[in-house]
Amino acid sequence: MKFNKWTLGLAAVGVVSLTSAARADETKVSQLNTALSNTTISGYVDTSAQFNPNGGGGAPNYTFGNKANGINLNVVDIAIDKPLDESPWASGYHVEFWVGPDGNTLGVGNDIRQAYVALRTPVGNGIDWKFGVFDNIIGYESNTSGNNPNYSKSFGYNLEPTTATGLLGTYKVCDAVTAQAGIANTMYAGATTAGGGAFNGYSSAYNNGLYLPSVMGLVTLTAPDSFGWAKGGTFSAGLVNTSGNTTQASGNNVYTGNGNGATSYYAGFTLPTPVAALKFGGAFDYLNARDVSANTWAMAAYSTYQFNDKLSLNLRADYLNAGGNSAGPLSLNGGAFLSPTGNDAQAEALTATVQYALWANVLTRVEIRWDHVNGSNPGNVGPGYQNNVGGGDRSSAFLLAAQAIYTF
Repeated sequence: MKFNKWTLGLAAVGVVSLTSAARADETKVSQLNTALSNTTISGYVDTSAQFNPNGGGGAPNYTFGNKANGINLNVVDIAIDKPLDESPWASGYHVEFWVGPDGNTLGVGNDIRQAYVALRTPVGNGIDWKFGVFDNIIGYESNTSGNNPNYSKSFGYNLEPTTATGLLGTYKVCDAVTAQAGIANTMYAGATTAGGGAFNGYSSAYNNGLYLPSVMGLVTLTAPDSFGWAKGGTFSAGLVNTSGNTTQASGNNVYTGNGNGATSYYAGFTLPTPVAALKFGGAFDYLNARDVSANTWAMAAYSTYQFNDKLSLNLRADYLNAGGNSAGPLSLNGGAFLSPTGNDAQAEALTATVQYALWANVLTRVEIRWDHVNGSNPGNVGPGYQNNVGGGDRSSAFLLAAQAIYTF
């Protein structure tokens, strides 16, 4: 057993004994080993290749940043986690880093996607808390691409915040009902920051010295086993509201609202069917950006058919309606996509994704997507996709993509 000089000095004058010091050090080592034994390290490496036939940098980016016509490292995710155990006063933590291009778009800083202390208080069935930086609670699609049915993101995803800095509580009322509620200093919308996106940040406000945080809530209903083939189906509804400034970006320009804030509303469901291999889903998102008097809503329908353990086909149909006056073009998915000038602007998208697990721990996908904005002359009426090949705008955009994700 090694002792530091301070311990040896105290032992020399009889203040401590080397035996007691050794026991103390052994206790510390034992406590450290116990803590580390419950800690896990996990993550994934996310890569893609994306082809946009009619455009370059102005094409819709669909995800984080602009990845048109290139082979991309999307992100390396590294998570260090000590989950809550079953004890009434359980504690733990979660730290998750995003290293790579996607990590630069989160808005939190230092490539941190999540970093929070997890706590449980024994109230009723127990309330689980997250205190720090955590993922947004509303939305059908996750920040983790591999957890979504498609490579590209939906219109609705781009209307939602992606991460929050605050306090979140989760309470399981019963097996069928779970409720979440929280407050936050800031809500970031990192998915749209890099390419010139819509409403990149929500901040809290001070009104006559009174702190007004962002608030969030979500209720999820889960069908019990008694529902037969529909068991496991879910329905969720929630919102995120801020009373502070809303930041809106268009290209290289950033506009800040007048402090009236914004509210994002969400409702979504997943539904099994009597055919075990077939599942459906749906989502509705509505963004009321009071700062810039803009109201935008989106709907998406999902279906998945699981042919076998390795092969599945995932389909999605999107519709978006962007309207109202804005401080600048409302730019979703990068480029000049959807620029309402006081009248509603609509867009549709169809996405088909074939997913196959050929290698162990690897998810591989091939995806084709078609986007369309309404109007015979999109460059003049407002909505349109920038076409960097030959200049001008166009009403349709196409995507062909491949993705490979290794999970560890």
